[in-house]
Amino acid sequence: MLKVKDTLRSTVHLTFDGRVVKAYHGPDARTRFDHEVRVLQLLAERGCTFVPKLLEADSSQLRIITTNCGARVERIDDARLNEVFADLEAYGVRHDDINIRNITYRQSDGRFCLIDFEFATILPTPA
Repeated sequence: MLKVKDTLRSTVHLTFDGRVVKAYHGPDARTRFDHEVRVLQLLAERGCTFVPKLLEADSSQLRIITTNCGARVERIDDARLNEVFADLEAYGVRHDDINIRNITYRQSDGRFCLIDFEFATILPTPA
């Protein structure tokens, strides 16, 4: 496995078969784990195709395994960055961390994707 992120809040590894393994630690790790699992499940139910698919959630180890959504983006103009995050809101989720580090590029279909939903907001369902 290749370590691609190691911060106070999480460690992320990329497996050689293309899966992403994220382990939560630090402040509020349980809450962040539970929330990200909930958001990814909701987005899957709503048919969102530009976020990782949750393959496994291990609540005893505070670890998720997801599909890989492509390579990290080095550059993107502000208008496109904002557009990618705005696209997510059609699925009832606001990312709440609009930053290039949360965007990947999936070469197979030329799609920008979003990752890292620990702090996302699930929007109220319209009446």
